[in-house]
Amino acid sequence: MKLLLVEDDADYAASLSQSLKSLAHDVTVVPDGVSAMTANDHERFDAVIIDRMLPQMDGMTLVERLRERGQTLPVLMLSALGQSIDKVDGLKAGADDYVVKPTPATEIDARLKALLRARGWTSDGSNTLRAGAIIVNPGRHRAWYNEQVLDLSKLEFKLLSELTRNAGSFVTRAMLLERVWGYDFEPATNIIEVQVRSLRRKLVAYGDPDPIVTKRGVGYMLEA
Repeated sequence: MKLLLVEDDADYAASLSQSLKSLAHDVTVVPDGVSAMTANDHERFDAVIIDRMLPQMDGMTLVERLRERGQTLPVLMLSALGQSIDKVDGLKAGADDYVVKPTPATEIDARLKALLRARGWTSDGSNTLRAGAIIVNPGRHRAWYNEQVLDLSKLEFKLLSELTRNAGSFVTRAMLLERVWGYDFEPATNIIEVQVRSLRRKLVAYGDPDPIVTKRGVGYMLEA
C-alpha cells in the first residue's frame, strides 16, 4: 500500500515509517499539512495517516481541505488526544478512523486494510488494481469490467488505470494530463474529454452502468 504519513515528530515518524515499511508498505513522510497537500497533488496514495497536531496547517484542517477537494481516500488520524470528544471531532472533520498514540504499526496496518476493504479497493502483489467490478492489470495490459474483457487503446488503458488507482477520489485535468499524457501544460484541445467518452462507451457496451463520475471544474472519479 502506498501511504502518506503526515507527522512533525521526526523520531516518531521515522520509527512508524520503518515499521510500516517492514509490513510491505511504501511510505512517504512529510512534516506538515502544507507539504501533505503538495505531495497529494503530485503522488498517488492509497491512504493517508495524519497527526492531529501539525505546524502550518493542523490535521483537522488538512482533512477538511482534502475532503473539500473531492479526495475520498482513507484517512487515519493519529493523536495523543484520546478523549471521546477528540475522536468525535476528528471523525466529524472527515477522518475515517482515529487512533491514539502510540499505536502499533500492525494495528495501523490492519485498520488501513479494513478501510480499503470497506471501499472495495485492493492492490495485490501482482500489481492488479481493483475498484468495484473493474479489474486492471498494468503488467499484462489487460482490464475487465463485470468479468468482461475490455478492448482498450493504449491511452484508454492508461486513463482507466489512473482512475482505478484513485477510485473514489476525483482526479483533476492537470493530474490526468501529467500522468496519462505526460503534459505539464494545458493543451488547446479537448483530448481528455474525447478519451473519457471513448472509454465510457466501452465500459457500458454490455449494458453495465457507467462508473465514471464527472464533476465540472473538478475532474473525473471512478466509483468504487
